[in-house]
Amino acid sequence: MAQKEIVHSKLIKDCIKGKSRAKYKLYELYSQAMFNVCYRMMNNREEAEDMLQEAFVLAFQKLDSFRFESSFGHWLKRLTINQCINQINKRKVDLIYCDDYYPNLSSDEEKPKEINVSKINEAMEQLPEGGRLVFSLYLLEGYDHSEIAEILAISESTSKTQYMRAKRKIASILKTEETLTE
Repeated sequence: MAQKEIVHSKLIKDCIKGKSRAKYKLYELYSQAMFNVCYRMMNNREEAEDMLQEAFVLAFQKLDSFRFESSFGHWLKRLTINQCINQINKRKVDLIYCDDYYPNLSSDEEKPKEINVSKINEAMEQLPEGGRLVFSLYLLEGYDHSEIAEILAISESTSKTQYMRAKRKIASILKTEETLTE
């Protein structure tokens, strides 16, 4: 076991015993990464902060079910994503598919010359919820299309299509911004 895993294992065991300092340390270690996941999923800072808190509360409640079979970070990330998806589902909002939202996208659009992370984040905010979720889960969180299909209760081909269209739309937004700044 690596040194990091030993330290995290001890922190987790201390958290299970109810030690507040250990809980704070785990929160400190993982909160920024989990906030980033929440923000990409929720597309709103306040909602992301709420989801972060709810995810950690749930994680501390369910910590005794953590089996040390995977890393704590992976377990927490999965729990956090599920919390965000549950919240999105509670909204009772229908997923808007990219082709319904952007019917005139052409498939031969050029790639932007210079990519800036903040510009990509801004472009992601302009995507409809369905495309943004698939894009985020696939490209940023590392899920494959079959896992995304299961998580969002859509078909695998819909996941692939949503991802492709979201990627094209982001490229289009970035290209439009590029031409506006020239």
